[in-house]
Amino acid sequence: MASTLRNVVVVGGSYVGSSAAKELANLLPATHRVVLIDPHSHFHHLFAFPRFAILPGYEHKAFIPYSGVFAATPDPSRHTVIQAKVMSLQPKQLTLDREWQGSKILPFDYLVAATGTRLPSPGSMLHNEKVPSVEYLQSYQRGIKDAKSVIVVGGGAVGVQMACDLKELYPDKEITLVHSRDQLMPVYHEKLSDMIKTRFKELNVNLTTGSRAVVPQGGFDNNAKPINLTLQDGRTLEADFVIQATGQIPNNQFLNQLLESSAPNSLINPNNGFIRVKPTLQFQNPEYSHLYAVGDIADTGAHKAARPGAAQAAVAAKNIAAMIAGKEPAETIVIGSPGIHLTLGLTKNTIFRNPGEGETEPFINLKNDGRADMGIDGVWERRGVKVSSPNDYRL
Repeated sequence: MASTLRNVVVVGGSYVGSSAAKELANLLPATHRVVLIDPHSHFHHLFAFPRFAILPGYEHKAFIPYSGVFAATPDPSRHTVIQAKVMSLQPKQLTLDREWQGSKILPFDYLVAATGTRLPSPGSMLHNEKVPSVEYLQSYQRGIKDAKSVIVVGGGAVGVQMACDLKELYPDKEITLVHSRDQLMPVYHEKLSDMIKTRFKELNVNLTTGSRAVVPQGGFDNNAKPINLTLQDGRTLEADFVIQATGQIPNNQFLNQLLESSAPNSLINPNNGFIRVKPTLQFQNPEYSHLYAVGDIADTGAHKAARPGAAQAAVAAKNIAAMIAGKEPAETIVIGSPGIHLTLGLTKNTIFRNPGEGETEPFINLKNDGRADMGIDGVWERRGVKVSSPNDYRL
């Protein structure tokens, strides 16, 4: 019976959390089940949000049912997905914002935190349900279409991709990207920045660097036209629409109750808000060796992206399975060179990786094989959701 199963909880159902849930479902003994908790009704394909906030016709496909999470695991019916928000965490139980099976309290033996970070819209959605999220993207598209000039604030991946897409889709609009440093995407080797700047010149994207934009409290009001944007060095810019593509905020609020009962700074790195972890991905605080953190929320020193996050999910799952079997967790993470698959327009894209140990040059694979829809139908298939008609994409 389900009530006799021991719970292994994964908090956060995005890329890394879903990977952790599947890895665990493949490894856990029959005595345990995976409980995946996420406030969203659907999986949010975040990689598509920058494109689908500009390009109409695909936005409803960016939200994929969670029904396929455990489809390829040995016993899918044993595991479950709960749509809820974790309000607080204690050592052996957590509190949800709504009842599940008659209670807001959920006990567990082990937990994996995969809550990630949140971005300004449209990098993250304002809503948890699919329909209002789709409507938000459609409204954003209309705002972009009606604007004669657009400023993108932030020279990270989201800002670069949106600037390229905007100019390719709307060549007559004035598109300006504002970045606080001279080097774009400074996590990477400077040759990536050089490549992006060359692409901007090809597309005629304006680039303003060297000073941080002053972001109003609450963000920019795109209903007020024109919008005056001020830089910290005193320069001012004007546009009809401003896209904020800066500032990842760690989703660590659910730890507040645990933080109150722990030594200062033992759980969270005060410099960045991420959860301190051992190389095994267990919480660094020895009182909580049954708690793990993976992906963007974990203070691993690794590049924060889906690929290294998936590798972390596998490590955490193996270590939890070992602990259930009465063994010591022995798997540890390997930190590699940062890499990215970056779109530079509707079809142009690059796979870029920083030099590894003993290397002096980055790996660069510049391609022109991208698709406007970013291969979204294949994402549904890979997430275990079978589609028999176009209407299924609206489920």
